[in-house]
Amino acid sequence: MTQRKRILFIAEAVTLAHVARPYALARGLDPQAYEVVFACADNYGALFDTWPWQRESIWSISPQVFMRRLAQGRRLYPLETLKQYAREDLRLINTLQPDAIVGDFRLSLSATARLAHVPYIALANAYWSPYAQRGRIPVPCLPMTRLLGVPLGAALFTLAAPFAFAWHTLPLNRLRRDYGLPQLGLDLRRVYTDADITLYADVPELVPTTGLPPRHRYIGPVEWSPSTEMPEFGLNDLGNRPLVYVTLGSSGSAELLPTILEALSGIDCTVAAATAGVPLHHIPANAVVADYLPGDRMAERASLVICNGGSPTSHQALARGVPVLGIPFNLDQHLNMHYVTAYGAGIALRPETITVSVLRAAAKTLLQDATVRHRAEELARIIRRHHPAEALARTITEITETNS
Repeated sequence: MTQRKRILFIAEAVTLAHVARPYALARGLDPQAYEVVFACADNYGALFDTWPWQRESIWSISPQVFMRRLAQGRRLYPLETLKQYAREDLRLINTLQPDAIVGDFRLSLSATARLAHVPYIALANAYWSPYAQRGRIPVPCLPMTRLLGVPLGAALFTLAAPFAFAWHTLPLNRLRRDYGLPQLGLDLRRVYTDADITLYADVPELVPTTGLPPRHRYIGPVEWSPSTEMPEFGLNDLGNRPLVYVTLGSSGSAELLPTILEALSGIDCTVAAATAGVPLHHIPANAVVADYLPGDRMAERASLVICNGGSPTSHQALARGVPVLGIPFNLDQHLNMHYVTAYGAGIALRPETITVSVLRAAAKTLLQDATVRHRAEELARIIRRHHPAEALARTITEITETNS
């Protein structure tokens, strides 16, 4: 009998997406062929019904610290943080002796996996690829866009972005230099995607690239939903009323939920909103709310999904042919929605300029526009052709055999 390969998954638990994505991929691996060890901080552990593998706790900065730094445009990972991450990585790697490592936004693995001579596979989104096709970088929601307005804030961001991104690369380059490894340069996209093999949780039709090297590959969107009961409140008797599913996710702004619900109260629809535990003082008559909802089954029933514009919920909707109304805050969400809107499968609204009337008009457009729905359905057919866990298994076989 062939010995199982030990695969160490390391997830950076600063957002739910970076834990859910590797979790879903690990669940898709054949347990007869792979021994999975999953390492992450405990920030989102309660949302996962079972951990069918050895689970290791590893330190990450808290989601609150991550979001605060992101909102303020500060460095997400100063050098001292990366040094602590590296110590944690090396402790695990030396103890477990894995055959391969799969990391999701654990930037320190760019150094530590190489130091330990363990093959390293990184999960990323294609819009962070150095080879991604895109024009001007969209300006995220920052203090200056709120203070100065979006046009002036965007102009200043465009001027400052190359220098800011280069500044964000310095800590990992310094960590690699301290370990005797070559530096990655000043392109933040290289820092975010550096690995022996990089797998994009996207499809090239939505996020195209140019000159992609063989070690950068698309595997398709990776889906995960909490094992939450499907609510029955009014959803079995929708009649001709469309269902609008609203979730701002772990990194969205709960402040917008009342505005979204008020906007949708003026449309002939049923609204199901996931609040992530945030209390609401007023719930319109056409809305039902819960702390968490099963996103996959909600998207299956929905005619429109309203979210923070992040790739996990957007992909969940598009995989079922449902248009997306995204309200992006951080740069990752803005980049994702840039491609969704360019493809014609959704609309993005800036949080700084959100009003009830603007939201209502956008929702009505997406509920009524047959062209947008056609584009979303087109993406659903494309996404169904991809099988991410199978692609990961093939990559693991290739990378372990090459390095054996």
